[in-house]
Amino acid sequence: MAAGDAARQRADPQVRGRLREGLGTVGSVRRVTDAELEQRAINVIRGLSMDMPQAANSGHPGTAMALAPLAHVLWTRIMTYDASDPQWADRDRFVLSCGHASVLQYAMLHLTGYGLTLDDLKAFRQWGSRTPGHPEVHHTPGVEVTTGPLGQGVGNAVGMAIAERWLRATFGADVVDHHTWVICSDGDLQEGISHEAASLAGHLGLGRLIAVWDDNHISIDGPTELSFTDDTPARFRSYGWEVIEAGDVVNDLDAIEAALRQARDDETRPSLVVLRSHIGYPSPRYTDTDFAHGNPLGEDEVVATKEVMGLPPDETFHVPDDVLALYREAGSRGRSAREAWEARLAAWDGDRNAWDAAWAATGLDGWADALPHPDPGGKQATRKSSGACFQALLDHVPGLLGGGADLSGNTGTLVKGVGVQAVDDPGGRQFHFGIREHAMAAVMNGMALHGGTLPVGGTFLQFADYCRPSIRLAALSRAKVIYSFTHDSVGLGEDGPTHQPVEHLMALRTIPGLRLIRPADANETAAAWRVAIEGDGPTLLALTRQDLPVLDGTDADGVARGAYVLSDDPGEPAVVLLGTGSEVSVCVEAAEILRSEGRSVRVVSMPSWDLFGAETFDYQESVLPAGVPTLAVEAGVSLGWDRWADASVSIDRFGASAPGREVLERMGYTGENVAERARELIADLDGDA
Repeated sequence: MAAGDAARQRADPQVRGRLREGLGTVGSVRRVTDAELEQRAINVIRGLSMDMPQAANSGHPGTAMALAPLAHVLWTRIMTYDASDPQWADRDRFVLSCGHASVLQYAMLHLTGYGLTLDDLKAFRQWGSRTPGHPEVHHTPGVEVTTGPLGQGVGNAVGMAIAERWLRATFGADVVDHHTWVICSDGDLQEGISHEAASLAGHLGLGRLIAVWDDNHISIDGPTELSFTDDTPARFRSYGWEVIEAGDVVNDLDAIEAALRQARDDETRPSLVVLRSHIGYPSPRYTDTDFAHGNPLGEDEVVATKEVMGLPPDETFHVPDDVLALYREAGSRGRSAREAWEARLAAWDGDRNAWDAAWAATGLDGWADALPHPDPGGKQATRKSSGACFQALLDHVPGLLGGGADLSGNTGTLVKGVGVQAVDDPGGRQFHFGIREHAMAAVMNGMALHGGTLPVGGTFLQFADYCRPSIRLAALSRAKVIYSFTHDSVGLGEDGPTHQPVEHLMALRTIPGLRLIRPADANETAAAWRVAIEGDGPTLLALTRQDLPVLDGTDADGVARGAYVLSDDPGEPAVVLLGTGSEVSVCVEAAEILRSEGRSVRVVSMPSWDLFGAETFDYQESVLPAGVPTLAVEAGVSLGWDRWADASVSIDRFGASAPGREVLERMGYTGENVAERARELIADLDGDA
């Protein structure tokens, strides 16, 4: 039956009567059975799911209305949680990957007692409210991850399941024993990131990951058949998932429960429950229509739908006392499980110091002393320096684990002696994410937001483009992750412009909340690791393929402040040479040339724009004094350098295929060229004066 035909049938008074009969009535003189109470409770969820977008004149009611029975079963019969303690470490995790259906999650968080009030629901999508358009972690109690961009939640859920299994293998089932649940939509499963993440989950055999696919056949443009005719169950079976095709049972609570329990019982592989639903149900006009996806239904249709369900048609945000009591009891039911867990943790004879450090995403006492600090004079690529830091910290930062997107050996993320994460080694700390950059970054977010792990992920800086949506969400979510992104300039050489990042450093610097550090040598790299572990949120290390000299004068405290004076001459400098990463050593060479000419030169290393930008004006002025000609040197685009410098040695073109040293030289990254550009800058500014 076509969607329009279905909508017209439901608009028929006789059909509406049958719908109402099937749903039960409110106010009957008969004794209300548990089943009747449950059905009324589900209809209350649907009512709230309509009322929130209607009040905001914006939002997505349809999916929430259709999935109200699923939400009811999850929160009352399946998931283990304690609404009074949303951060309980051993709670089940719930991820709404189709974040546009946020009203469903908000309704459940209110009803089960997470602290959201009816006033919060009434403020849906309004300035300063706790109910934004899409769920945001750290913003709304009970929201585990920030979702909205489709597919992200699937990747996050895979990361959460990895974290749970790793923690259980590491610390024991007495203190880690929970599941990860994710609701995903047709749109989620069309996005490439979900394919990457699902493939990885199947490979790893994540038996405590259960995804429910809301198979409603509707997208914004219309029926999904316009663009999506995959055999999705077959695809997931090929990934190694258990697939439970529940069918059109979205309004059958016992059938939903049976499917979810079957999925939970299979601990050898992740599970996909395929649930055929009807978007907008039971709206007489808009059930099974694309209109119900992203539009308030309209006052008349809201009233008509409430009449179908037996809710007071002229009352908004209707929550009767018995329904609220039902959900509040469900929300408090996990308290005894939490208290029992707390008792087990108190009596646990495991390594409590390691446990506490893992959950704090930091190191044991004195961990920073393990970082290597080579003497000046040698040479080492910063990717290798970073890899040495990663290896050295494994025994001192209990939650540290990770690897590369098929580039572990190239990106400093190949470590030894800790096992490889696999079905038969769930406690392995070496990860092989495969050529799945986007999923890797989303999985890392899920691991970090689950808690108990500090994930590291590596690829070439050029491929940050494949990760960028997840990097952005890491910053938005304050997920503590470490990116080891290497081959950070045209200096990588022969692979050519397809692999040579030129715009990437500047583009990544525009992401609010992302800490980007481009160290100049091995000791700055060690300092960058210290900043990453001591700080909050995501840190991106931009690292070299080519060897760099270990410099004299590098300063760990200076790295933490984003920029510092590496070398200086007495008196006011004639010019400041400001470098980042591999170009700091070029600035050192240029400074020696200029000093041989009798010029006073200051060399500044600026590993991090954002850290330096957060410093006081006085400190910034002490490093980059006003009125002194400043030349920035970085093997990337010139855009943005006018913030800190009067001119720059930059690359406003794509690179070229040739040995790295030759590419750098031909593009002007030599001491002689930088010295000449400094002379020109001094002359230009003197002329202007």
